[in-house]
Amino acid sequence: MQGQVVAVHGRHFLVDGGDGVIECVTRGKKGGVACGDQVTFASTSAGKGVIEATEARRNLLYRSDEFKSKLLAANVDQAAIVVAAVPQFHEELLIRCLVACEVADIPALIVLNKADLPETAALASSLAPYAGLGYSLLLVSAKEDVASLEQRLAGQTTIFVGASGVGKSTLLNRLVPDANATTAAISLALDAGKHTTTHARMFRLPGGGSLIDSPGMQEFGLKHLDQDSLMAAFPEIRERHGQCRFYNCRHLKEPGCSVLEAARDGSILNSRLKVYHSLLAGITSV
Repeated sequence: MQGQVVAVHGRHFLVDGGDGVIECVTRGKKGGVACGDQVTFASTSAGKGVIEATEARRNLLYRSDEFKSKLLAANVDQAAIVVAAVPQFHEELLIRCLVACEVADIPALIVLNKADLPETAALASSLAPYAGLGYSLLLVSAKEDVASLEQRLAGQTTIFVGASGVGKSTLLNRLVPDANATTAAISLALDAGKHTTTHARMFRLPGGGSLIDSPGMQEFGLKHLDQDSLMAAFPEIRERHGQCRFYNCRHLKEPGCSVLEAARDGSILNSRLKVYHSLLAGITSV
């Protein structure tokens, strides 16, 4: 049978086969299944099954460290990166999320939540340059108005990504009225209690489309990148390809570097260049 993975907890998965959702496992120690995956599965008993194969993916968003990879979602149309002025905003996390989306070829939009707070205006101003990089910036309030976000999500499969405390859960509850009930049902089905909050879940949007809620994070590891993919993941670096004095310029301290010159004259954000340098240092011996 064919189905889509709509929830993940360790090696346990909920698969929507069209006629209902069943709990599945994978054979042996095989893993690597993400929320949003299209899979082939076989029934083993009432409400139970085993995943036999994962179909080819359109894309895959994941993060990685020195030891393992964490799959977030597969086959999505876009990623909504949720940020807020409170708690403290960390631009590096936003940049790393955007880099991961670029590498996975997933369009990304920045959702600035908590528009009702006085601190938000300053953050909105500081994020304005991201529009010039091709990223849409939506200003919303989970407590007051999410209309602009609803429009962007309609008919799309979207993954929510963001730090803990930015209001993803509150946004989810506004967008999907029965989200709490669905979450409780998933917890019961997977017999995992509170631990299900640490894994991705898919919700069907009332107006069409799907929303994958991923766990809040404090960091976004990108150990799977190489130098070429890293350079290509920064639009401001990508658009200056071939404009440096040296063809193999890494945009560190080389003379005649168009990227460094742009940073000096304010054409690109120094904060983003700093993160690029940090990521490059983790890939190569700079």
